Amino acid sequence: MVYASMDQLKKFATLKRDKPMVSGSLDDTKTSLVSAEEFARLLHQGLPIAADSNAQVNEMGFGLCVMRFPANEKFVRPGGTISGPTMFALADASLWGAVLSAIGAVELAVTTNLNLNFLRKPALDRDLIAETRLIKLGRRLAYGESFLYSDGEDEPVAHATGTYSIPPER
Repeated sequence: MVYASMDQLKKFATLKRDKPMVSGSLDDTKTSLVSAEEFARLLHQGLPIAADSNAQVNEMGFGLCVMRFPANEKFVRPGGTISGPTMFALADASLWGAVLSAIGAVELAVTTNLNLNFLRKPALDRDLIAETRLIKLGRRLAYGESFLYSDGEDEPVAHATGTYSIPPER
């Protein structure tokens, strides 16, 4: 098992928004097992909402994924805010990327739980960004968190935590 060290967690919690919050990974000596381009291909082939929303994979690192949903009027719900399912989809897709960055392109790694807390109303005219990292990576489960932001704003609009199941090796 790989755990984030307490120093990494403290560093993560105190970063300023001029740098991505996900700059500390589980193991800074390892590189992502899946490139941003590879993950973007998997994402667009396997999740129609990613292709429909022009989802972009901005950055991958070992246990890290930064994604973006460009601003789109299709994401707006009554009340003039971005829909919860849109934010949920971005958090889940970004967590999938963080998991694959640590285990490789295992398409059957699946969400077993995802909890999303809405913190403030996102800006409609700005891209929605997810900054995601793994907290714990085991043989069969991975646990991580994602902060969602309106592009250019310091305060997150949502925070998600989730668990992915990793299939046994065959």
